[in-house]
Amino acid sequence: MANAPKNKIEKSESTDAKSAKPVRSNASAARAKKPVASGPATGGNGTTPRLLESYRTEIRPVLIREFGYDNPMRAPELEKVVVNIGLGEALTSSSALGAALGDLSIITGQKARENKARKSIAAFKLREGQTIGASVTMRGTRMWQFFDRLVNIALPRVRDFRGVPRQSFDGRGNYTMGLSDQAVFPEIDYNLIDRLRGLQVVLVTSARTDEEGRRLLELLGVPFARIDDPRLARV
Repeated sequence: MANAPKNKIEKSESTDAKSAKPVRSNASAARAKKPVASGPATGGNGTTPRLLESYRTEIRPVLIREFGYDNPMRAPELEKVVVNIGLGEALTSSSALGAALGDLSIITGQKARENKARKSIAAFKLREGQTIGASVTMRGTRMWQFFDRLVNIALPRVRDFRGVPRQSFDGRGNYTMGLSDQAVFPEIDYNLIDRLRGLQVVLVTSARTDEEGRRLLELLGVPFARIDDPRLARV
């Protein structure tokens, strides 16, 4: 009878040992709960866009050496890309707006927004608040991925392409180019669009001068036409 309590205690101890869970340190628990941050410069899978990696390792050192920047942070970089479509036809066609918004969303991978008139213009039969365009503003990873596709896939698909004009800068290092239709992007199925629409691409940089902006875009792969080429025209 004296051994009964002892056996009962031993059985209880063994049961507690089996049910006990391993205790992790606070640091291990924090690492397990902490999500993996992708940030604005990386993709959803944590990878850095190809052109961004090239800019950081190859292009920025070249810009610093050529322009003699004292501070490496002064080197110009691509800040954002704006793609927009003018929709004068939307005043008379209700389907034009939806088609343009859908094309922009497919091309950029980002939802497009409507641009409305800020004031009424009687000569164009335009009233304030009417939708006259669509646009998308891209930054971070999506911007770099779109720029890569624009330079290396879309522009080479333009018929009789001889380069983009060198003079389309605004005086502050930002560049604007026009594309004759959206079908140059491989994401667009030519058989599914209602009509060809021209679009405008604005490359906004942190450059202070057009010379710096032009050199940045050249190193990033923008195919500028020769200065003496007499056949320069709208892309």
